[in-house]
Amino acid sequence: MMSLPSTVDVAIIGAGAAGLGAAHALKDSGLSTIVLEARDRVGGRAHTIPASPDVVFDLGCGWLHSADQNSFVAIAGQLNFEINKDLPPWRERAYGKAFPQAERDEFVLALDEFYDRIEQAARGGKDSPASRYLDSGNRWNPMIDAISTYVNGCELDQLSILDFDAYEDTNFNWRLRRGYGALIAAYGAQVPVALNCEVRLIDHSGQRVRIETSRGTLEADRVIVTVPTNLIADEAIRFSPSLPDKVDAARGLPLGLADKVMLALDEPEALPKEGNLRGATMRTEMGTYHIRPFGQPCIEGFFGGRFAQALEDAGDGAIAAHSIDEIVSFIGNDIRRKLKPLKESRWSHDPFARGSYSHALPGHADKRAVLAAPVDGRLFFAGEATSPHFFSTAHGARDSGERAAKEVLAVSPHK
Repeated sequence: MMSLPSTVDVAIIGAGAAGLGAAHALKDSGLSTIVLEARDRVGGRAHTIPASPDVVFDLGCGWLHSADQNSFVAIAGQLNFEINKDLPPWRERAYGKAFPQAERDEFVLALDEFYDRIEQAARGGKDSPASRYLDSGNRWNPMIDAISTYVNGCELDQLSILDFDAYEDTNFNWRLRRGYGALIAAYGAQVPVALNCEVRLIDHSGQRVRIETSRGTLEADRVIVTVPTNLIADEAIRFSPSLPDKVDAARGLPLGLADKVMLALDEPEALPKEGNLRGATMRTEMGTYHIRPFGQPCIEGFFGGRFAQALEDAGDGAIAAHSIDEIVSFIGNDIRRKLKPLKESRWSHDPFARGSYSHALPGHADKRAVLAAPVDGRLFFAGEATSPHFFSTAHGARDSGERAAKEVLAVSPHK
């Protein structure tokens, strides 16, 4: 385990994509740096595991979104991670009779028209909940709400239209066979990280910043804070003097919830590779399923929002149990004996995440800039929630860390 120094020029709180991006940007600056990470691993909400000997599973982020502008694409090339550019299965490659193509076409049309109404409304510059732009009485409204829980981690009544419209999606979505979490872990291996080091207090009352951790105290000239908004909102890390503007901004940018489950699939050749499975289910409380990602013998399920929270709260294994029941309802009872739970994420129960990724509550779209603003030239803030256009993504987090590092360099004496 890396020892904790008593003093550094720059301390970075959190070894997720943002903290690692900041550390890389400071690597050749001449400033001494350390990344303080509460977990026993780097990556934060990016985490690849071997779910079984023949199934690789990204418990967190899995897609290189906006891949033509995603800074991790070049990093993947440098670290010899092969990129898969096949189309994602979200709209195409429907499997089974639970959601016939004619109904899928009708649903996609309703979804696209809903997005068009939000875009039009956002041009007016006045914020409101996205749920206001559902077409009253449209049969597909519950499913449109379900899509929001996967995309945004929350239902439409919790979603700011101005924030949603600010997100830049170039519709290039690529993957890594070895896992996005594995890439970010490899990226993190190149910078100094102190693991199992939970930060509890950042005291910026004196000439230098004093940081109290579970492994002791250290001082720094400058600190870059990259932890998820829910930790700031809950004041899991305290600031002295307090920073009410930051706490308020974090509360306006809560982490929604998007969970995944991986099920082993016996006799996988009976189902198509890279298939999409979903029912024409007229309720928001539903999962969506990716059949045999990368041709692996498994089905990956996705749940979001309040329903994901209810499943998490029901206990370990509840997501998998519901998934199997739902897949059986789509395909038939013969599939039940072929499915076995492997692993599920429970991000709201992770004490160092407390959720999946940020969304702005209605009326709080301006809070990303508030959260990102430096304090007294000594405290700097990064993380996906501070990204103006690529929030909720790993590359948005990484780029924000690089931005914060540049802010540090702009006020630091050159060595």
